[in-house]
Amino acid sequence: MADDIRYRLLVEAVADYAIYMISPQGVVTSWNSGARRLKGYAADEILGQNFATFYTDEDRAGGLPQRVLAAATNEGRFEGEGWRVRKDGSRFWAHVIVDRILDEDGVFIGFAKITRDLTERRRSEEALKRSEERFRLLVQGVTDYAIYMLDPDGRVTNWNFGAERIKGYLPQEIIGEHFSRFYTEEDRAAGLPQIGLETALRDGRFEKEGWRVRKDGKRFWANVVIDPIRNEQGELLGFAKITRDITERRETQKALEQAREAFFQAQKMEAIGQLTGGVAHDFNNLLMAILGSLDLLRKRLPQEPRTDRLLDNAMHAAQRGASLTQRMLAFARRQELKTEPVDAARLVESMNDLLGRSLGGAITVETRFPSGLRPVTADPAQLELALLNLAVNARDAMPNGGEIVISGVERVVTVQGPRLAPGRYLCISVSDTGEGMDEETLARAIEPFFTTKGVGKGTGLGLSMAQGTAEQLGGELVLTSAKGVGTTVELWLPEAIEKAPAPAPAPAASPPPVPSPVGGLTILLVDDDALVLVSTAEMLEDLGHQVLIASSSEAALALLSTDRQVDLVITDHAMPEMTGLELAEIVKATRPTLPIILASGFAELPKIVKADVYKLAKPFSQDALNRAIADAFAQRAF
Repeated sequence: MADDIRYRLLVEAVADYAIYMISPQGVVTSWNSGARRLKGYAADEILGQNFATFYTDEDRAGGLPQRVLAAATNEGRFEGEGWRVRKDGSRFWAHVIVDRILDEDGVFIGFAKITRDLTERRRSEEALKRSEERFRLLVQGVTDYAIYMLDPDGRVTNWNFGAERIKGYLPQEIIGEHFSRFYTEEDRAAGLPQIGLETALRDGRFEKEGWRVRKDGKRFWANVVIDPIRNEQGELLGFAKITRDITERRETQKALEQAREAFFQAQKMEAIGQLTGGVAHDFNNLLMAILGSLDLLRKRLPQEPRTDRLLDNAMHAAQRGASLTQRMLAFARRQELKTEPVDAARLVESMNDLLGRSLGGAITVETRFPSGLRPVTADPAQLELALLNLAVNARDAMPNGGEIVISGVERVVTVQGPRLAPGRYLCISVSDTGEGMDEETLARAIEPFFTTKGVGKGTGLGLSMAQGTAEQLGGELVLTSAKGVGTTVELWLPEAIEKAPAPAPAPAASPPPVPSPVGGLTILLVDDDALVLVSTAEMLEDLGHQVLIASSSEAALALLSTDRQVDLVITDHAMPEMTGLELAEIVKATRPTLPIILASGFAELPKIVKADVYKLAKPFSQDALNRAIADAFAQRAF
């Protein structure tokens, strides 16, 4: 009896569980404090009532209470979960256990029923389930990222739409397969898939970019992240893998880097071009003084073989210097080009003897120009010089001899490029079978003063000059080469509309001087370089002219403001504070018929700026100076 009392007190004290007895017919026969708290009924309100009162209308209509008792009767126990109803009509999620009860004699006397309120747990589980479902839908709906799971061995366990779009596999095609199939053969051979998993395990994360392979075999550049997934006990469940196709971004970045490099290269070349043009201008002034002085010395010294030989050597060296300045100005695109329609095939044919003497007997030259090619717009002398330089470079690349092919083919450009505008071009190429260049050398080959030849065997300006000439004509130089294969240099030049004229006869080495006007002239000579001023004045006086000198434009204007007679002005162009062209504009405002000759080595000046203003290229000889004076007076506007 004492045990029964203790047992009853124990059951009554339990507040978290509804523990009560049911008769074989389902009538409530006992009621503890937990049942009162969970269901809301006092003992006197529920004792004698059928336990089906706690079920929902739907469950009662479906006969669930009867099935519960039948299951407990037949099997000795029933356990389940479902909605139950409190006295106030509110529902709660209940975990229910119904046990069949037998007396000491084994006679069935009813049921023991234990109910627990699991509403909060169910809400948490449903919230978690909803969260997991939303997360699953979120991951599944992502199309820009391949998001999927791997088991600890690296086999795919799920697959989202992004993975299907990026990699091309349907879920049924890839789930269960090893993720290494997305790697290239080279990466698989190097063990990169396993390295990725091992790194993720060791460091907690793996991230890298590299080539991956789609189902159709095409490659794409991917950003890959692998994270290990562990349970609460720290056991490895697998890996989360995120892959993004960044091929387009990589190409954009690559293009940006190339554009930035091209911009920096252009800046560098522009700076070098400005420096080279300035240096060439100063060289021209020095050569002017040297050539002019030597020219006068040759006239004034008595003829003597040894003296003549020394003068010839000095003149030859100065002329080579002048040729170098022309190359430098061509590179800087600051030399004057006298363009006209040129038949490239006939020009190359006329160079046969020159090429033979320049290249030597170990080199054979083949020309391939189809008939009917349109002429190009070019300066014949500069084009010939460019082709000669390219042929000499080709010869130097074949120390044991070989073949040079000079060919021409018409090309049409339809889309605006970095240098070439849409239009028709003649591509003149010079190809050799020589040593060729590696990538590093090829990248620098057109840089000014860069050369692989020995000291004293090349200026490093041949290609730069050819490039400057081509670009100044509105074309482009294209260089291709491979080590051990050979080199091809292409000059793309715009085609001319006019028909090419017949080639002019070759000029004499030293054209005869043109006589000056009778009686001599009073010439105002303007130059900021004292050496040029003195040597040019000497040449003019030797020609029988009276010379007034001015070392600046301001000094020249001061002389012209006087009443002194001046028949001609010869002025340098590149002077500080006021250029020769600006000086000419001012002079023409007050003396419109006074002829002016601009002396310059730069290409920025047209041949005739306005009436009675003429161009004389530096460095010039006494004969060239004499001819310029005669031309100016022959065309003088009165």
